[in-house]
Amino acid sequence: MWYYNKCDQPQYENNLKIKFYNGWLPEETEKPNFGTLLFELYKFTYSPYRDKPMVDVYEVKPSKKPYKFKSKLKEDKYIDKQLNKTSLISYLRFEDNKITIDKFTPEDRFGKFINQDTKLRSMSVGKTMASYVAGHAICGGYIDSINSRLNDWPLIENTLYYDQKLFDLLNMQAGDEKYVWSSDFLLGSSFEDGADGHTKDISQYITYFKNSKKGKSEFNYSAFATQLILNYVLFKTGDDFEKILEKTFNKKAKIKDSVIFWKVRNSSKEKGNANIMFYATRYDYLRIAKAMLNDWKKDTCVGKYLKTIFENRISKDNDKKRQRGDRTQWNFASGYAGQFQTHYKGISKKRAVMGMHGRSGQHIVIDFERSRIVVTNALYEDFNYKKIVYDPIKKGK
Repeated sequence: MWYYNKCDQPQYENNLKIKFYNGWLPEETEKPNFGTLLFELYKFTYSPYRDKPMVDVYEVKPSKKPYKFKSKLKEDKYIDKQLNKTSLISYLRFEDNKITIDKFTPEDRFGKFINQDTKLRSMSVGKTMASYVAGHAICGGYIDSINSRLNDWPLIENTLYYDQKLFDLLNMQAGDEKYVWSSDFLLGSSFEDGADGHTKDISQYITYFKNSKKGKSEFNYSAFATQLILNYVLFKTGDDFEKILEKTFNKKAKIKDSVIFWKVRNSSKEKGNANIMFYATRYDYLRIAKAMLNDWKKDTCVGKYLKTIFENRISKDNDKKRQRGDRTQWNFASGYAGQFQTHYKGISKKRAVMGMHGRSGQHIVIDFERSRIVVTNALYEDFNYKKIVYDPIKKGK
């Protein structure tokens, strides 16, 4: 009824030529104009949890001693051009233990509406954040291992997910391809419930899977699998869930500003009210990536978790029929490892390069072997991913 009555559209005169969509801006569409992108920015940053809240949040407070980056900045006119001409709003490159490129949307583009402290929406980068939290829950002793079976969670009984290994969900191999893909149920519903969705808890979603049967254990990209992972962590940690989040982001990553996961309103932990939509500032995304790199280099327990999921990576080849346009990271990476993208074209499969990909151009790619990180935030993926993300990771300086 909201869309039928056009309540998603402004009820006032404006000078913006906005093209409205029922949901997010399609990933493959004509290049959006500035007004459309500005409306998308509003949806990304202010609606729905700040304006008229549709969701609550699990919030992790800033560290008392946030990590301070060292910088040795160099100019890059091409990235300046991308910020001025495309939907890119933030670009960070980290190498040699320093930030070497730090670029932000100019004032006459989107800079008058957001700043360095604005929390930016993760989209599917939140999937990897959930995996990182799961690693901390395992290392904290709340979950035995990635091979633990989900047979102690009453909420998912009598569904295809019951008694599956946690790792099957981490690698998107739950055998649920007949029921769900990406953000869609294949039974006529959607996770998103419109552009500002993610407003149902696991107890509501799981009804779509009652009496379901597991299919082939092949790669099937699904937001629901990650929702189950995060909420299984919630179930196993109980009252300590916020402590695990604090250990992950406050203590480990040493964030400067607060970060959040959404939480379904008017629900409870018992019903599975955690949501994978994640928000952080541009620098805190880099701090989290740097923490992952440190875990790997120092071979901590969480570092061993990251190495284990990399060693057990799988191919996404069976999913080619569902791949997005050729400019996205999705098609640059043909493998998958515990909520990370892997097997980048032209890079040895043995080289530990793992990435996070989120709708509309949210990217964090980490070369664990050569200690490089690239982070982008955007409103639409019309920037040159190959030249500003892939090439710097592959070739370095």
